[in-house]
Amino acid sequence: MVRDPDEPQVTSSLEDEVDTDERAADDDATDDADAADEEAAAESAAPAGATADAAQAEPDTEAAEEETDASDDSAAADEPDHQPGVPSDVQKYDRFKKVDGSQYDRVNEFLRDRTYITAREWAIARLCSDFRTETGVEMTKIGENLPELVPFMTDTYTPQAVNQARSSFEDKVRTAGATFLYGAMSDFFTAEELDDVMYEATEVAKFLLEVEGVELSVEDELEAEDRISAVMREVRSSSAELRHERCPECGAELSGGD
Repeated sequence: MVRDPDEPQVTSSLEDEVDTDERAADDDATDDADAADEEAAAESAAPAGATADAAQAEPDTEAAEEETDASDDSAAADEPDHQPGVPSDVQKYDRFKKVDGSQYDRVNEFLRDRTYITAREWAIARLCSDFRTETGVEMTKIGENLPELVPFMTDTYTPQAVNQARSSFEDKVRTAGATFLYGAMSDFFTAEELDDVMYEATEVAKFLLEVEGVELSVEDELEAEDRISAVMREVRSSSAELRHERCPECGAELSGGD
């Protein structure tokens, strides 16, 4: 069949319409795709911003928690250790720390070899001196808190037991003092030997004071030794006059025939 050249080209028009429709569809699809991309970008941007805010807020929270912990630690450090039922002056008592952990028997053996007193008498005598008030010695407080006050004492004491130990210490000091002074006055020791006796006694006494927590400087030690030596020389000199010239009981002058 021969087509008339003057007949309108329908096929071309349909193709043009299809092309137009396809281009319109493509444009619509492109617009839809662009819109979808924008929505997806918006949705992805929102979590990213939230994550950033959360990430920024997390260090702030951690910093706040650290500040709270630091404040708690500081407050705990400022608060003194408190033991229920133990008086504050007992908790602050800091003597005998150099023998912390030592056993009573070892301390007692050391004292027995060098003095007449026991570890019990030494500790309680020190405590009676430190816990003395205007009305007397706080023997009840000392006895009830003895293990907290002295590391090598493990049992509590009654006030009567504290008083007994203190009395025993005083009696032994008086007895030892009389024995020593008689030896110094009897002319049994030479001046040099008496100095040696005083030096040994002074060293033991200084050691006990240092164990109790007393800090002695070298200058103080030398000054104390010089003063003790001077006193003992005076005692020896005076005792020599007393032995030969006066009665030790009444002080009356003695003649050669008496």
